[in-house]
Amino acid sequence: MTDGMLSKTATMEIPINRNGDAGTLAEDDGLEQVAKLQWSLDEKDLQQVMVSGPNLNETSIVSGGYGGTNEGIIPTSSIKGPAVRYNAQFNRRIPVTGQGSSMQHSSSGSSMTAEEASRGVAVEKLDFVKKWSLNTYKCTKQMISERFGRGSRTVDLELEAQIDVLRDTKKKYENVLRLARALNNHFYSMVQTQHALGDTFADLSQKSPELRDEFGYNAETQKLLCKNGETLLGAVNFFVSSINTLVNKTMEDTLMTIKMYEAARLEFDAYRTDLEELSVGPRDAVTMARIDAAQEQYQIHKDKYERLRSDVTIKLKFLDENKVKVMHKQLLLFHNAISAYFAGNQQQLEQTLKQFNIKLRPTGADKPSWLEEP
Repeated sequence: MTDGMLSKTATMEIPINRNGDAGTLAEDDGLEQVAKLQWSLDEKDLQQVMVSGPNLNETSIVSGGYGGTNEGIIPTSSIKGPAVRYNAQFNRRIPVTGQGSSMQHSSSGSSMTAEEASRGVAVEKLDFVKKWSLNTYKCTKQMISERFGRGSRTVDLELEAQIDVLRDTKKKYENVLRLARALNNHFYSMVQTQHALGDTFADLSQKSPELRDEFGYNAETQKLLCKNGETLLGAVNFFVSSINTLVNKTMEDTLMTIKMYEAARLEFDAYRTDLEELSVGPRDAVTMARIDAAQEQYQIHKDKYERLRSDVTIKLKFLDENKVKVMHKQLLLFHNAISAYFAGNQQQLEQTLKQFNIKLRPTGADKPSWLEEP
């Protein structure tokens, strides 16, 4: 009987008068429309009502008319079974479960985690750009002040003089390298011409019986010159390769360290100037905090500057020692090889190459690839 009464009250409310008679037809129609409007709530409104509304355990279903007695009141706490919602379109009730809610919570949790991660990356990038912009501004300001003579710069006179000497030496060695390559290219062309001329003389010696001896002598001479020229080319190639390594690798590596040192010096002076400007200002709480931050940055860049200055000093020392050692060997090789070649001393020329452990290219080999470099 209770189930029957529940199904009737879940569908509509039937008012009963004091005499127990049914109401009029107009009143029934009005109540039926009210019931339909109540059950036509969509799922979203129903969920809001369930969340923000009163506890369902405290509600009741009234079977009497408006203003009737408490007889026929059924507490909803006594109703068992799953919660349902009414679908007004298909005139049926649909069970409501918690699966969709849990899925929504899990998806929302994962989306919040991804959003927090992307937000953290964006904050890191923004902080990096902010620091880079501030550092660039300070360094640009310091550089402009130095160029216009309004700012002070830290100068190590001895180190600056060594750096100037290195740059000047590199320019001169680059000129030596350029001339040595030109000599090597021209001499290589001459050796190839001598080789072709010797072959032509030998051919004419076979085809001209009346001048066989004369063409034969000249063919032998050109072949001998070609052989000695190839030996000299081996020495010149070794000389050019060593100078190229010294200029474009050893000296260039030291100059790269010098560029890093100069950049660190500019940053150090920029933060030093910033700290000095803050120190002469008022000493309130905000300024003291900025002074502490500036002091910390000043110390960081000072340590970096001193470390790179020490690296430059050490590299300049080793570079000077290496340059003297390399150039002593290469200049001796170049002198002995040129002297022996133009003196016609083939034995001394070959001995010079053995002394410096130089291996010749096979006769007729192609031109070395490094000679094709501009």
